[in-house]
Amino acid sequence: MRGPAVLNLHRLFLLHELRRLETMSAVAATHSLSPSAVSQQLSHLERETRVTLFEQAGRRVILTDAGMQLARRAEEMLGLVEAAEAELALAQGEASGVLRVASFQTPLIALAPATVSILEESHPDLRIELAQREVDEAYEGLLAHRFEVILGEDYPGGRQVVRRGTDREGLLDDPLLLVLPSAGPWSAPGTLADLADAPWALDPEDTRTGDWERTYLRSAGIEPRIRFDTPDPLLQVHLVRSGHAVAFVPGIIASEHLGGTRPVRLPGDPQRSLYTAARAGAAGHPALLAFRAALLEAGAGPRDLVGLDRIGG
Repeated sequence: MRGPAVLNLHRLFLLHELRRLETMSAVAATHSLSPSAVSQQLSHLERETRVTLFEQAGRRVILTDAGMQLARRAEEMLGLVEAAEAELALAQGEASGVLRVASFQTPLIALAPATVSILEESHPDLRIELAQREVDEAYEGLLAHRFEVILGEDYPGGRQVVRRGTDREGLLDDPLLLVLPSAGPWSAPGTLADLADAPWALDPEDTRTGDWERTYLRSAGIEPRIRFDTPDPLLQVHLVRSGHAVAFVPGIIASEHLGGTRPVRLPGDPQRSLYTAARAGAAGHPALLAFRAALLEAGAGPRDLVGLDRIGG
């Protein structure tokens, strides 16, 4: 009688990725491998298990029932390995090593410098590596193990992003503001309706921010005249400052980056929710715990939004 198969964790990870991404070419592209290398590794796993794990369906490879079940078990095993690594790191005490973080732009602008400074002082053996990524791309990188933690955002009325196998923790609620030029025809509207003909600087329509901005304006009866289509909030603010547009801005950058403009509160006081997400197995890792604590400390800093005027609906 043959002994039990010894399963290779890397090959199990590739099988899990095939289940998640659905094609070998997608697995290869995500992990900088050639499709033939992925195929060879999975074929090796099939020989190790002595079970048919996938089969050809036209030009595609699909998982068999046994392959699908093993891929589910692989996800559980990978999570258990990460949990064990987190427990061992916690037993060692101090947070150390490298923590790879992905975030979209505004938390990087407003929170990253203070967060890194806090960690350099409190955990000098922990090094943070930051990459700017939009939320969906960041999630893909998290699930592919390119990042250990990401920052995300949810907008009022929008779809809340929660991915299976991740641990999500709230960070802060960020007020959304209208920013106007300090002088000129668009500097002192009485209501949002007075901006019906104003030139707008908005995020692209296919982004969460851009979708919320258009939905909010249309709910107020405004079909925005979009003159500048850009995801860069600092460029939007500069266009407002120079009198060329009006725009929305998150309150998180209001205290330091809105000089020369007139920020005002919006009807209904809309807010977006910022959060961090990590793989569930690593939720107790001391490096992740230290990063989340430092980020909360940085996010608790003063933001001078008291006394802002409010535009009428």
